[in-house]
Amino acid sequence: MLAKLSIVIPSHRRVDRLRACLASVIRHAPAETEVVVVDDASPEGIVSSTAAAFSGVRLVRLSERLGFCCAANAGISTALHPVVEMLNDDTEVTAGWAEAALACFDDPSIAAVAPLALHWPGGEIGTARIDSAGDRYYRGGVAGKRGHGQTLSERHLVRGKVFGASASCAFYRRQALDQVGGFPESFGAYFEDVDLAFRLHWAGYEVMYEPASRVLHHVGASYGKPADELLEQQARNEERVFWRNLPRRTLLRALPAHLAVVAAKAWRRWRAGELSPFLRGRFRVLGEVPTLMRHRRHLHGHANTPIPATWRVDHQLWPE
Repeated sequence: MLAKLSIVIPSHRRVDRLRACLASVIRHAPAETEVVVVDDASPEGIVSSTAAAFSGVRLVRLSERLGFCCAANAGISTALHPVVEMLNDDTEVTAGWAEAALACFDDPSIAAVAPLALHWPGGEIGTARIDSAGDRYYRGGVAGKRGHGQTLSERHLVRGKVFGASASCAFYRRQALDQVGGFPESFGAYFEDVDLAFRLHWAGYEVMYEPASRVLHHVGASYGKPADELLEQQARNEERVFWRNLPRRTLLRALPAHLAVVAAKAWRRWRAGELSPFLRGRFRVLGEVPTLMRHRRHLHGHANTPIPATWRVDHQLWPE
């Protein structure tokens, strides 16, 4: 018997996308699915009024804008069912998407499921373009979406374990989220799902990629081109993930690769005229060393924690 599902949709402004998202969820969700919209202090309550037009949708309204992580955790904290799916307000679900993912949770080792996220309007093999087929993470400190930008092919239809799931449409076991602390609210947004994936693995869980579960994503519709503040936030959070989560021995071996990654990204940001926010974000992490060390002690237990077998890969932690 499939577990019951709660869907949490944080939203701030894009009510046109939210309306389409909710319509698809109402159309395709299994019976008894709970739908929670978190209004992240939208202007004049436009998210609340949009959600209220859909029968059965429950609303959580924040009094001030707190960002994705806080909005996500607020919604999750009210969820009634054992599996929670995070949905961006610029996604649309397809028929059978939930049932395919929920079946994965019959395995108690699975804490999260990554659907096949396609660029809207989707399509079939040879025509559809992939947004995410699960997440990967390289030891030098590079997180990325598997298959991003590629044309859908047979090789993308293979179910299997992956590093993480993009929070734009990820399914999570509620008990596992409670165990590891949910989304890191200090991140605000960006790379929060990568940090969460690390903590789930440290807790002994696995993440499954299920291509039979398909979600369509209007990529970039939620934020558009990031301003300097968001570019700084991205750089800070990406650096945080590296220092917070890698096992000690892996961290030491990864330092040369990480320095090369940062240098290459700095070069690209300089060419794009975005070097200043990139550097500000990276250097801000230097002021967080005590917090990072506390996190590592709590997460890893002690400095000589064995590296899980699935992490022992020469050039990356979780392969393509």
